[in-house]
Amino acid sequence: MLHAAVLMQADIFYAIDRDDIERIAQMCHERSYSEGETIFEENSSGDELYVIAEGEVEILVDPTMVSDQKEAQTMERVIAHLHRGQSFGEIALVDQGIRSATARSASKSTHLLIIPREEILSMCEENHRFGFQLMRNLAADLSLKLRGTDFQIRDQLLHDESKAD
Repeated sequence: MLHAAVLMQADIFYAIDRDDIERIAQMCHERSYSEGETIFEENSSGDELYVIAEGEVEILVDPTMVSDQKEAQTMERVIAHLHRGQSFGEIALVDQGIRSATARSASKSTHLLIIPREEILSMCEENHRFGFQLMRNLAADLSLKLRGTDFQIRDQLLHDESKAD
């Protein structure tokens, strides 16, 4: 698979020089998943950024992680469906904290490009122009995802209020 071609289609690499894309492509490794296979779990540690080369990924949260109510849903809830060229796991690049959600393959064959945190951050330190553009793109991507989650929360709150009336 041509990693650079996939990376050039990813939003987080918007306006990144081709030479820099080629360098990132060299640090990538590829991993494949079958439908339903977990890529990583909520509350696990992580230090990799993922870009979808082929297939789909669903992002899930476990409602019981934030509720002590016995009637809380016990099933994970899908909060996003991601497709070719989209990325996930970005928070690990920023703070190395625990994963905020579970990622799972949502298609028969999902191929991911995996970029190690330390290698891409090292590249950001060496090339500040690249680092600025990448972090700007990551911020825009995370903002878009946060807005989508915010709308889902608002929808759920309105739904809960209407059931209480």
